[in-house]
Amino acid sequence: MSAALVHRGPDGESTWLDGPVGLAHRRLAIRDLSDAGRQPMLDASERIVVTYNGEIYNDHELRSELERSFGVRFRSTCDTEILPYAYLAWGEAMFERLEGFFAIGLWDRQERRLILARDGIGIKPLYYSENGSRVLFASEIKGLAAGGDLTARIDPVALHTYLAAGHPGTQTS
Repeated sequence: MSAALVHRGPDGESTWLDGPVGLAHRRLAIRDLSDAGRQPMLDASERIVVTYNGEIYNDHELRSELERSFGVRFRSTCDTEILPYAYLAWGEAMFERLEGFFAIGLWDRQERRLILARDGIGIKPLYYSENGSRVLFASEIKGLAAGGDLTARIDPVALHTYLAAGHPGTQTS
């Protein structure tokens, strides 16, 4: 899946595996060009793992609050690093605090819980597929197709809605 998206991040690639759970990331380095900004990124306790695409505009404010209120010690200046700590501090309420555009995959190793989230406008793409207990997600459909779970079929109702309204509507099947 990662190889299918090499064009999305030519500045590096990394994977994180833990039993049946794996995250991969293709990096387009814009902020903090050092290896400290590499993803997937874990918090210091290694409980939370995150892969992310986008930009958090208020990361400096959130970083300061996490340092002051929770004693977090950051290793990088990358906006990605605030994400696992923000989740540990505020849970899902963190998403209400983020200002910017993003698509995030966050794995809580302790709770064995995957959270996929996008900014409210949905600027950054996030596609996912569920097949039994298997969940795949990527920034492009071709990433999902490389995972082998997709079949080529057109939903006639969604196609009609897309042609009429400009969006596919709600999936019913």
